[in-house]
Parts: sequence; C-alpha cells; structure tokens
Amino acid sequence: MHFVKKKPKEKRLDFDKKLKKNKILRVPGAYNPLTAKLIEEIGYDAVYVSGGVMSNDLGYPDIGLTTLKDVSNRSMQIARITNLPTIVDIDTGFRSCKKTIRTFEKIGVTAVHIEDQISKKRCGHLENKELIPTKKMVKKITECVKAKKDKNFKIIARSDARNVEGLEKMIERCKSYIDAGAEIIFPEALKDEKEFELVRKKLKSYLLANMTEFGKSKLLNFKKLENLGYNIVIYPVTTQRLAMKNVEDGLRAIFVDGHQNNIIDKMQTRKRLYDLVDYEKYNSLDEKIYNFSTDGHE
Repeated sequence: MHFVKKKPKEKRLDFDKKLKKNKILRVPGAYNPLTAKLIEEIGYDAVYVSGGVMSNDLGYPDIGLTTLKDVSNRSMQIARITNLPTIVDIDTGFRSCKKTIRTFEKIGVTAVHIEDQISKKRCGHLENKELIPTKKMVKKITECVKAKKDKNFKIIARSDARNVEGLEKMIERCKSYIDAGAEIIFPEALKDEKEFELVRKKLKSYLLANMTEFGKSKLLNFKKLENLGYNIVIYPVTTQRLAMKNVEDGLRAIFVDGHQNNIIDKMQTRKRLYDLVDYEKYNSLDEKIYNFSTDGHE
C-alpha cells in the first residue's frame, strides 16, 4: 500500500520526454527508499542507484562482489516508492545481460548503465582498472538492447577507458557503443571542462556526467554542464556520504558524552520523518478501510 501513482511505462515515457527537452536532468543517488522520497519531494528529475553505494551499504568494497539479487532487490524498493524515473548501475551486467535487463525492466526501473570493465571491476575514479575488448562490450550492449521489451527502457553505456587507454580511444569505444544501440553514453572520470566539451563534440548521443566527490573529475555546476551539452548529471554517492558522516559524528558524540542532548539539532525530527513517509495519509486510509480510530481503541 503506497501513494505512487505512475506505472513503470509512464515513468519511462516521462524520462524520454525530459531528455528530448535538452535541459539537463539532475539525478542524486538514493541509498534507500526514504532518500528517494526526499529526492522527489525537493524536485529533482530522477533517482540514481549506484552500484558502489549498494556495495558500501552491504559493507563491501566496490569490486564486483554484489549480485544481481542484491542490486535488483534494493532497486525495486527504491523504484516502487517514487514517481520519478530510476536509473540503476548494473556494473558489468552480472552473469547474463539478457537476464539482468529482463529483471530490471520487470521491477519498474527506467534505465540501466553497463560498463566496459572486467567483472572484477573497480570504482571508475580509481587507478588500475582493466577493460574488456570493445567487441566484447559491443556484444553485451547488443544483448541488452535485444532483451528489453519497452522501447523507452534506456540502455546506457559507460566507458572507463579515459584513464586506461586515453581520451581519444575512449571516444572511439563510445562510438562503437552508440552503433550497438546504446542511447546514452556515460564517459567516466573526465578531467575538466575541455574534456567534457571534446566528448560532446565527438559523440552524437545523449551524454551523462558523473559529479562524484573526491574523484578525478572537476565538480562543475549543472548549468555549466548543460551549456557544455550534457543531458544528465548524477551525484551518485553524495547522500550516503552526507548520512554516514553525520551518523559517525553522532555516534562518537554519544560514546564520549554518554547522551545525545548535544546532537539533537543535527537530527531529523519525528514530525519531519512522519511528513516524509506520509504517516497521516496512511493513517487516514487505515481508518477508512478498517474503520478504527487512531487512539488505540478499536
């Protein structure tokens, strides 16, 4: 029982229409469904589910340890709680691209991106990455495109070649990915405005920019990216980093002080939480369905 009104096909159509407007879409990462509700309430364009964040949330490093089940279960929980389109990081496609695409389309996701690293992958902003050959990546993309049933379900191809083979070879890879059917290209770990601009000049497709903190890319304002011709900007780990920093600080304060009185002002209030989860709406609906009062007496 929830108050999401849009069906997956509607969300995908919304996403397609938004892309065609040529205004950059701002997409923060959600590490849980509650964060997705907040992203929607504030007015962002879509929700992003990061593979790295999923690994982190399970207590693992982002080196390809998560499974299709791990990522799809959390993605389903996030996608079903919001009317916004949901974009999911499927790493290298797991064991079967066909099964992966069918799974994510079935659970209501709007788009997925697959990368050209080997299965024992690394974060896109770390060194010592290894890539699969372009032909093998093209085969994966082709399999993804053939597997989808809804034409508006988007296949995004991410290339990690910038810091392995160089910018020009990354661009050539991406051209092959476009020819294979990828509708959106995600050039990972570009350095600065000049590199973002060159990629835009060379590639004829929708482009996604990754503004992750502490990485190789200069953090650019979304308007700057829009002016450079980018269609989507993601902030994949931002919400998790914000949350974990505050959780860590709070736990240390309680450990030292012996109470939480000094950190109450850093907490979300009960009222704000209940507003966000539509507590009163659910309560009202319960009363109508089950005909009982909320004062504890049936």
